[in-house]
Amino acid sequence: MSASASSPPPALHQLEAEVMAEVWREDRELTVREVMDGINARAPQQRAYTTFMTIMRRLATKGLLERRREGKADFYVAVWSEAGYRAARVQADTSAMIEQYGDAALVAFASAVEGVDPARRRLLRKLARDA
Repeated sequence: MSASASSPPPALHQLEAEVMAEVWREDRELTVREVMDGINARAPQQRAYTTFMTIMRRLATKGLLERRREGKADFYVAVWSEAGYRAARVQADTSAMIEQYGDAALVAFASAVEGVDPARRRLLRKLARDA
């Protein structure tokens, strides 16, 4: 799914980002337990079910997950696609930097682009024109 809200999605803290990465990786409706099991299987330190339950409810409140209740189980699905989320966050962060730092931000971006491989720079220019 992807959202097209007028305001960008909120930034994620570490555990929120881990949860969203798992939801995006699975690309289907998931229970809290499925998310917990997927993340804990790869994590050096196990986290409790209640931790995941709290984080996933917060992500639903923030508009990043959609929650569906069935009996005693909550099922969650991503509201934003991973690519859509990243694009919206980059746009919001870039706009905020330009608003805060003005021309200094634009000069920094231009300098960063100049350091990119020429073939990639051509691709970036094409993407910018198409956007």
